[in-house]
Amino acid sequence: MSAPRIAAFAGSTRTGSWNGTLLKLAATAAREAGAEVTEIDLRDYPLPIFSQDLEADEGAPASAVALKELLTKHDGLLIASPEYNTSITPLLKNTIDWVSRPDDHHPGGAAFKDKVAGLMSASPGRFGGVLSQTHLRSILTAIGIVVVPGLVTVPEAASAFDDEGRLTDDRTRASVERLGRRVVELIRGRPAGL
Repeated sequence: MSAPRIAAFAGSTRTGSWNGTLLKLAATAAREAGAEVTEIDLRDYPLPIFSQDLEADEGAPASAVALKELLTKHDGLLIASPEYNTSITPLLKNTIDWVSRPDDHHPGGAAFKDKVAGLMSASPGRFGGVLSQTHLRSILTAIGIVVVPGLVTVPEAASAFDDEGRLTDDRTRASVERLGRRVVELIRGRPAGL
């Protein structure tokens, strides 16, 4: 099998985002396990708030089409999900909503269906984004994604990274690296056609 292709993105575009930093650690582990990883900055794909009226009047925004094309070419996903008010960010939900829509070239959900996804979260709170991941897991499962079991969280994220962006806790770092490798392993282990 050729190298698994994994798209990696965070549900935050904040400069210095803990989730963006966390994502890079998992992406590095996936590369070391033999994957080709495309790191995506959602700032490069600006989208209006999803509206079926807008879609009917103007079609899908060019950014949604481009991101859908990109994700369709990948076998798996690494997603770092911040937690806003016990759920996923509006940016992440809006991106999923636009990219999951059918168009003239793709049935609904084509960019996501049957992909393997690894989820992680960093949060300033004590629970590390557990609720965000729970909501995201439900959404992704509903659109046909196979989500790696378990929770990878970084609580109290403001003090969890050193100045070079490395996790200071060995056990947390190992769980993030294991997640990156596990996505690669699950892609490689899938039967042909899935």
